[in-house]
Amino acid sequence: MKHRFYTKTKKEQNKIFIVIAVCALAIIVPSIVLSIYSGFYLIGILILVITLSVIAPFFDMPSLKKSGKMIYHSPLFIAEKPKNGLIKIHGGTLFDYFFVIDKTMNGKQRTNFIIQQYLEGLLRLIEKYENNKTMKIKGTSYILNQRTAEKIGFQIVKTDILQKIILTYNYFNILISNSIAKNKLSFPKLNKTKTFEADLSQLLERKEYIEKLNNLLKSTIANNE
Repeated sequence: MKHRFYTKTKKEQNKIFIVIAVCALAIIVPSIVLSIYSGFYLIGILILVITLSVIAPFFDMPSLKKSGKMIYHSPLFIAEKPKNGLIKIHGGTLFDYFFVIDKTMNGKQRTNFIIQQYLEGLLRLIEKYENNKTMKIKGTSYILNQRTAEKIGFQIVKTDILQKIILTYNYFNILISNSIAKNKLSFPKLNKTKTFEADLSQLLERKEYIEKLNNLLKSTIANNE
């Protein structure tokens, strides 16, 4: 499946940016005016922060992709440029979920598709850097469970404080993403978010298993269409 945003023309992409910006202003401006007149400034601040956190990926991801700072290995699996022997990986953002996930899929199908896209992207990343076996791969996810992560070669490590702060700030963003993934209102349990880490050599050892799991999920998704 392709990323529908990146298949659009530059003009179409700019129209999307304008619509998002206008909608955001339509929420932020009245809330700030209301908070000033009511004296409840916290309301305006909260709505401003929440709105900005929700729309941020729609502007950030295309820009980061264009600059090469973020690399899509599949439509829902993104990696930062390697730095000091470490590659930080990310699942799709709210922006990616919106433009990639088929709206006709049910919750189970969506979850299977997201995991399959993770595996697809991971395989491409492994193939790209397979000659550098000392490279470390690290990521945080609320979709991939510990059992699956360990089976494909990752181990659980402590989530650092900065990552926890970022997750808390983006709670409403993650809430919407999680609800799209489950196809129903689904409140994320941030305390169950896991950080995974592996040497590339560990992932290479599990490459055959990852390929089998990826193909199994592809087959399951195809049979449900």
